[in-house]
Amino acid sequence: MTAPADPAPIDRLRQGVERAVQRNIKGWEYLSSPGKAGGVSKRELLVKRGTMNLFHYEPIVEEIYRTPLLMVMATSNPSYVFDLLPGQSLVAYLLERGHDIYVLEWSKPSREENRLRFEDYVLDFIPASIAAVQRHSGEQNVSIAGYCMGGLLSLLYASLHPTGPLSNLICFTTPFNFSKFGAWNVWSDPKYFDVDQFVDTVGQFPPEMFVAAVDMLRPVGRVTGAVQLWDNLWNDDFVKTKRALDKWSADTLPLPGELFRQAAKEIIIANKLYEGTLTIGGRPIDVGAIKVPFLHLVAEHDHIVPYEVARELVGRVGSTDKEEVMLKGGHVSLIAGAGAVKRMWPKLDEWLAPRAV
Repeated sequence: MTAPADPAPIDRLRQGVERAVQRNIKGWEYLSSPGKAGGVSKRELLVKRGTMNLFHYEPIVEEIYRTPLLMVMATSNPSYVFDLLPGQSLVAYLLERGHDIYVLEWSKPSREENRLRFEDYVLDFIPASIAAVQRHSGEQNVSIAGYCMGGLLSLLYASLHPTGPLSNLICFTTPFNFSKFGAWNVWSDPKYFDVDQFVDTVGQFPPEMFVAAVDMLRPVGRVTGAVQLWDNLWNDDFVKTKRALDKWSADTLPLPGELFRQAAKEIIIANKLYEGTLTIGGRPIDVGAIKVPFLHLVAEHDHIVPYEVARELVGRVGSTDKEEVMLKGGHVSLIAGAGAVKRMWPKLDEWLAPRAV
């Protein structure tokens, strides 16, 4: 009696053919139409002042937590990475769980705003946003969550306002010990780069230079990204997310010249934040003064803010209720994408919910 044929090779062949067909169809769609990203959740612009934009997202459940959450975006990119796509929106995820969400984002600075420094962000924009959140929500206490450079700005603000109105501080992939930055340290070394001459000549730090620097940190990143895209062109969800994140990365913003000068000379080269010698508006910055509950979420494979740069922050913050959590993912996939949906978002809600009542 002849044994029945193994159907597995036939099934694999059929699947391979189907995926090849889908790759051709999806590949043409990918190349011939623009990606869509952002604008999933309904929001209202509360404050617009130059580069500063404060939004409130409309609640979608009847019962919301008492303490609102202000999310502070990095100065280098728009905030729609928080609200990327249906099923890929951190904002929508938090709204569904009863959090009251405000987002502080930055638009392209004007030439007149090239003068902006950390003082403007930490002593003006963030306090003004918190005051607006207080008026709008009717609550005095506010939680802050900052991403990358937004986390650094939030950290500086919290250091200077240890008595409130801050209730909780959350940082996503926030740098602290800038001497461990590796390639960034080489590029900013005064032996090779005259930051004063650059800012005085160019005015703003152009987005093209930032994108090129990030690409150099992972030279084969674009090649591996293209390979991953080809392998997954048949997968609609993967393609939509990849296109949305590519669009977001391409929307990089210029930095005000004086902010870049100050960051390069005082925070990266002199490492003053880590050394405890940084002053903002003449006031010393001491992260040990922070006493509110503190959460630092870091990514295992972050090539922009490596773990060595972020590692010592949690130990230096003065809070007794503090936690560092390392999750799988990279600098962006920590907060957006399929991995973030399963890992970071639930952890953020789990930590914040009992502290937002």
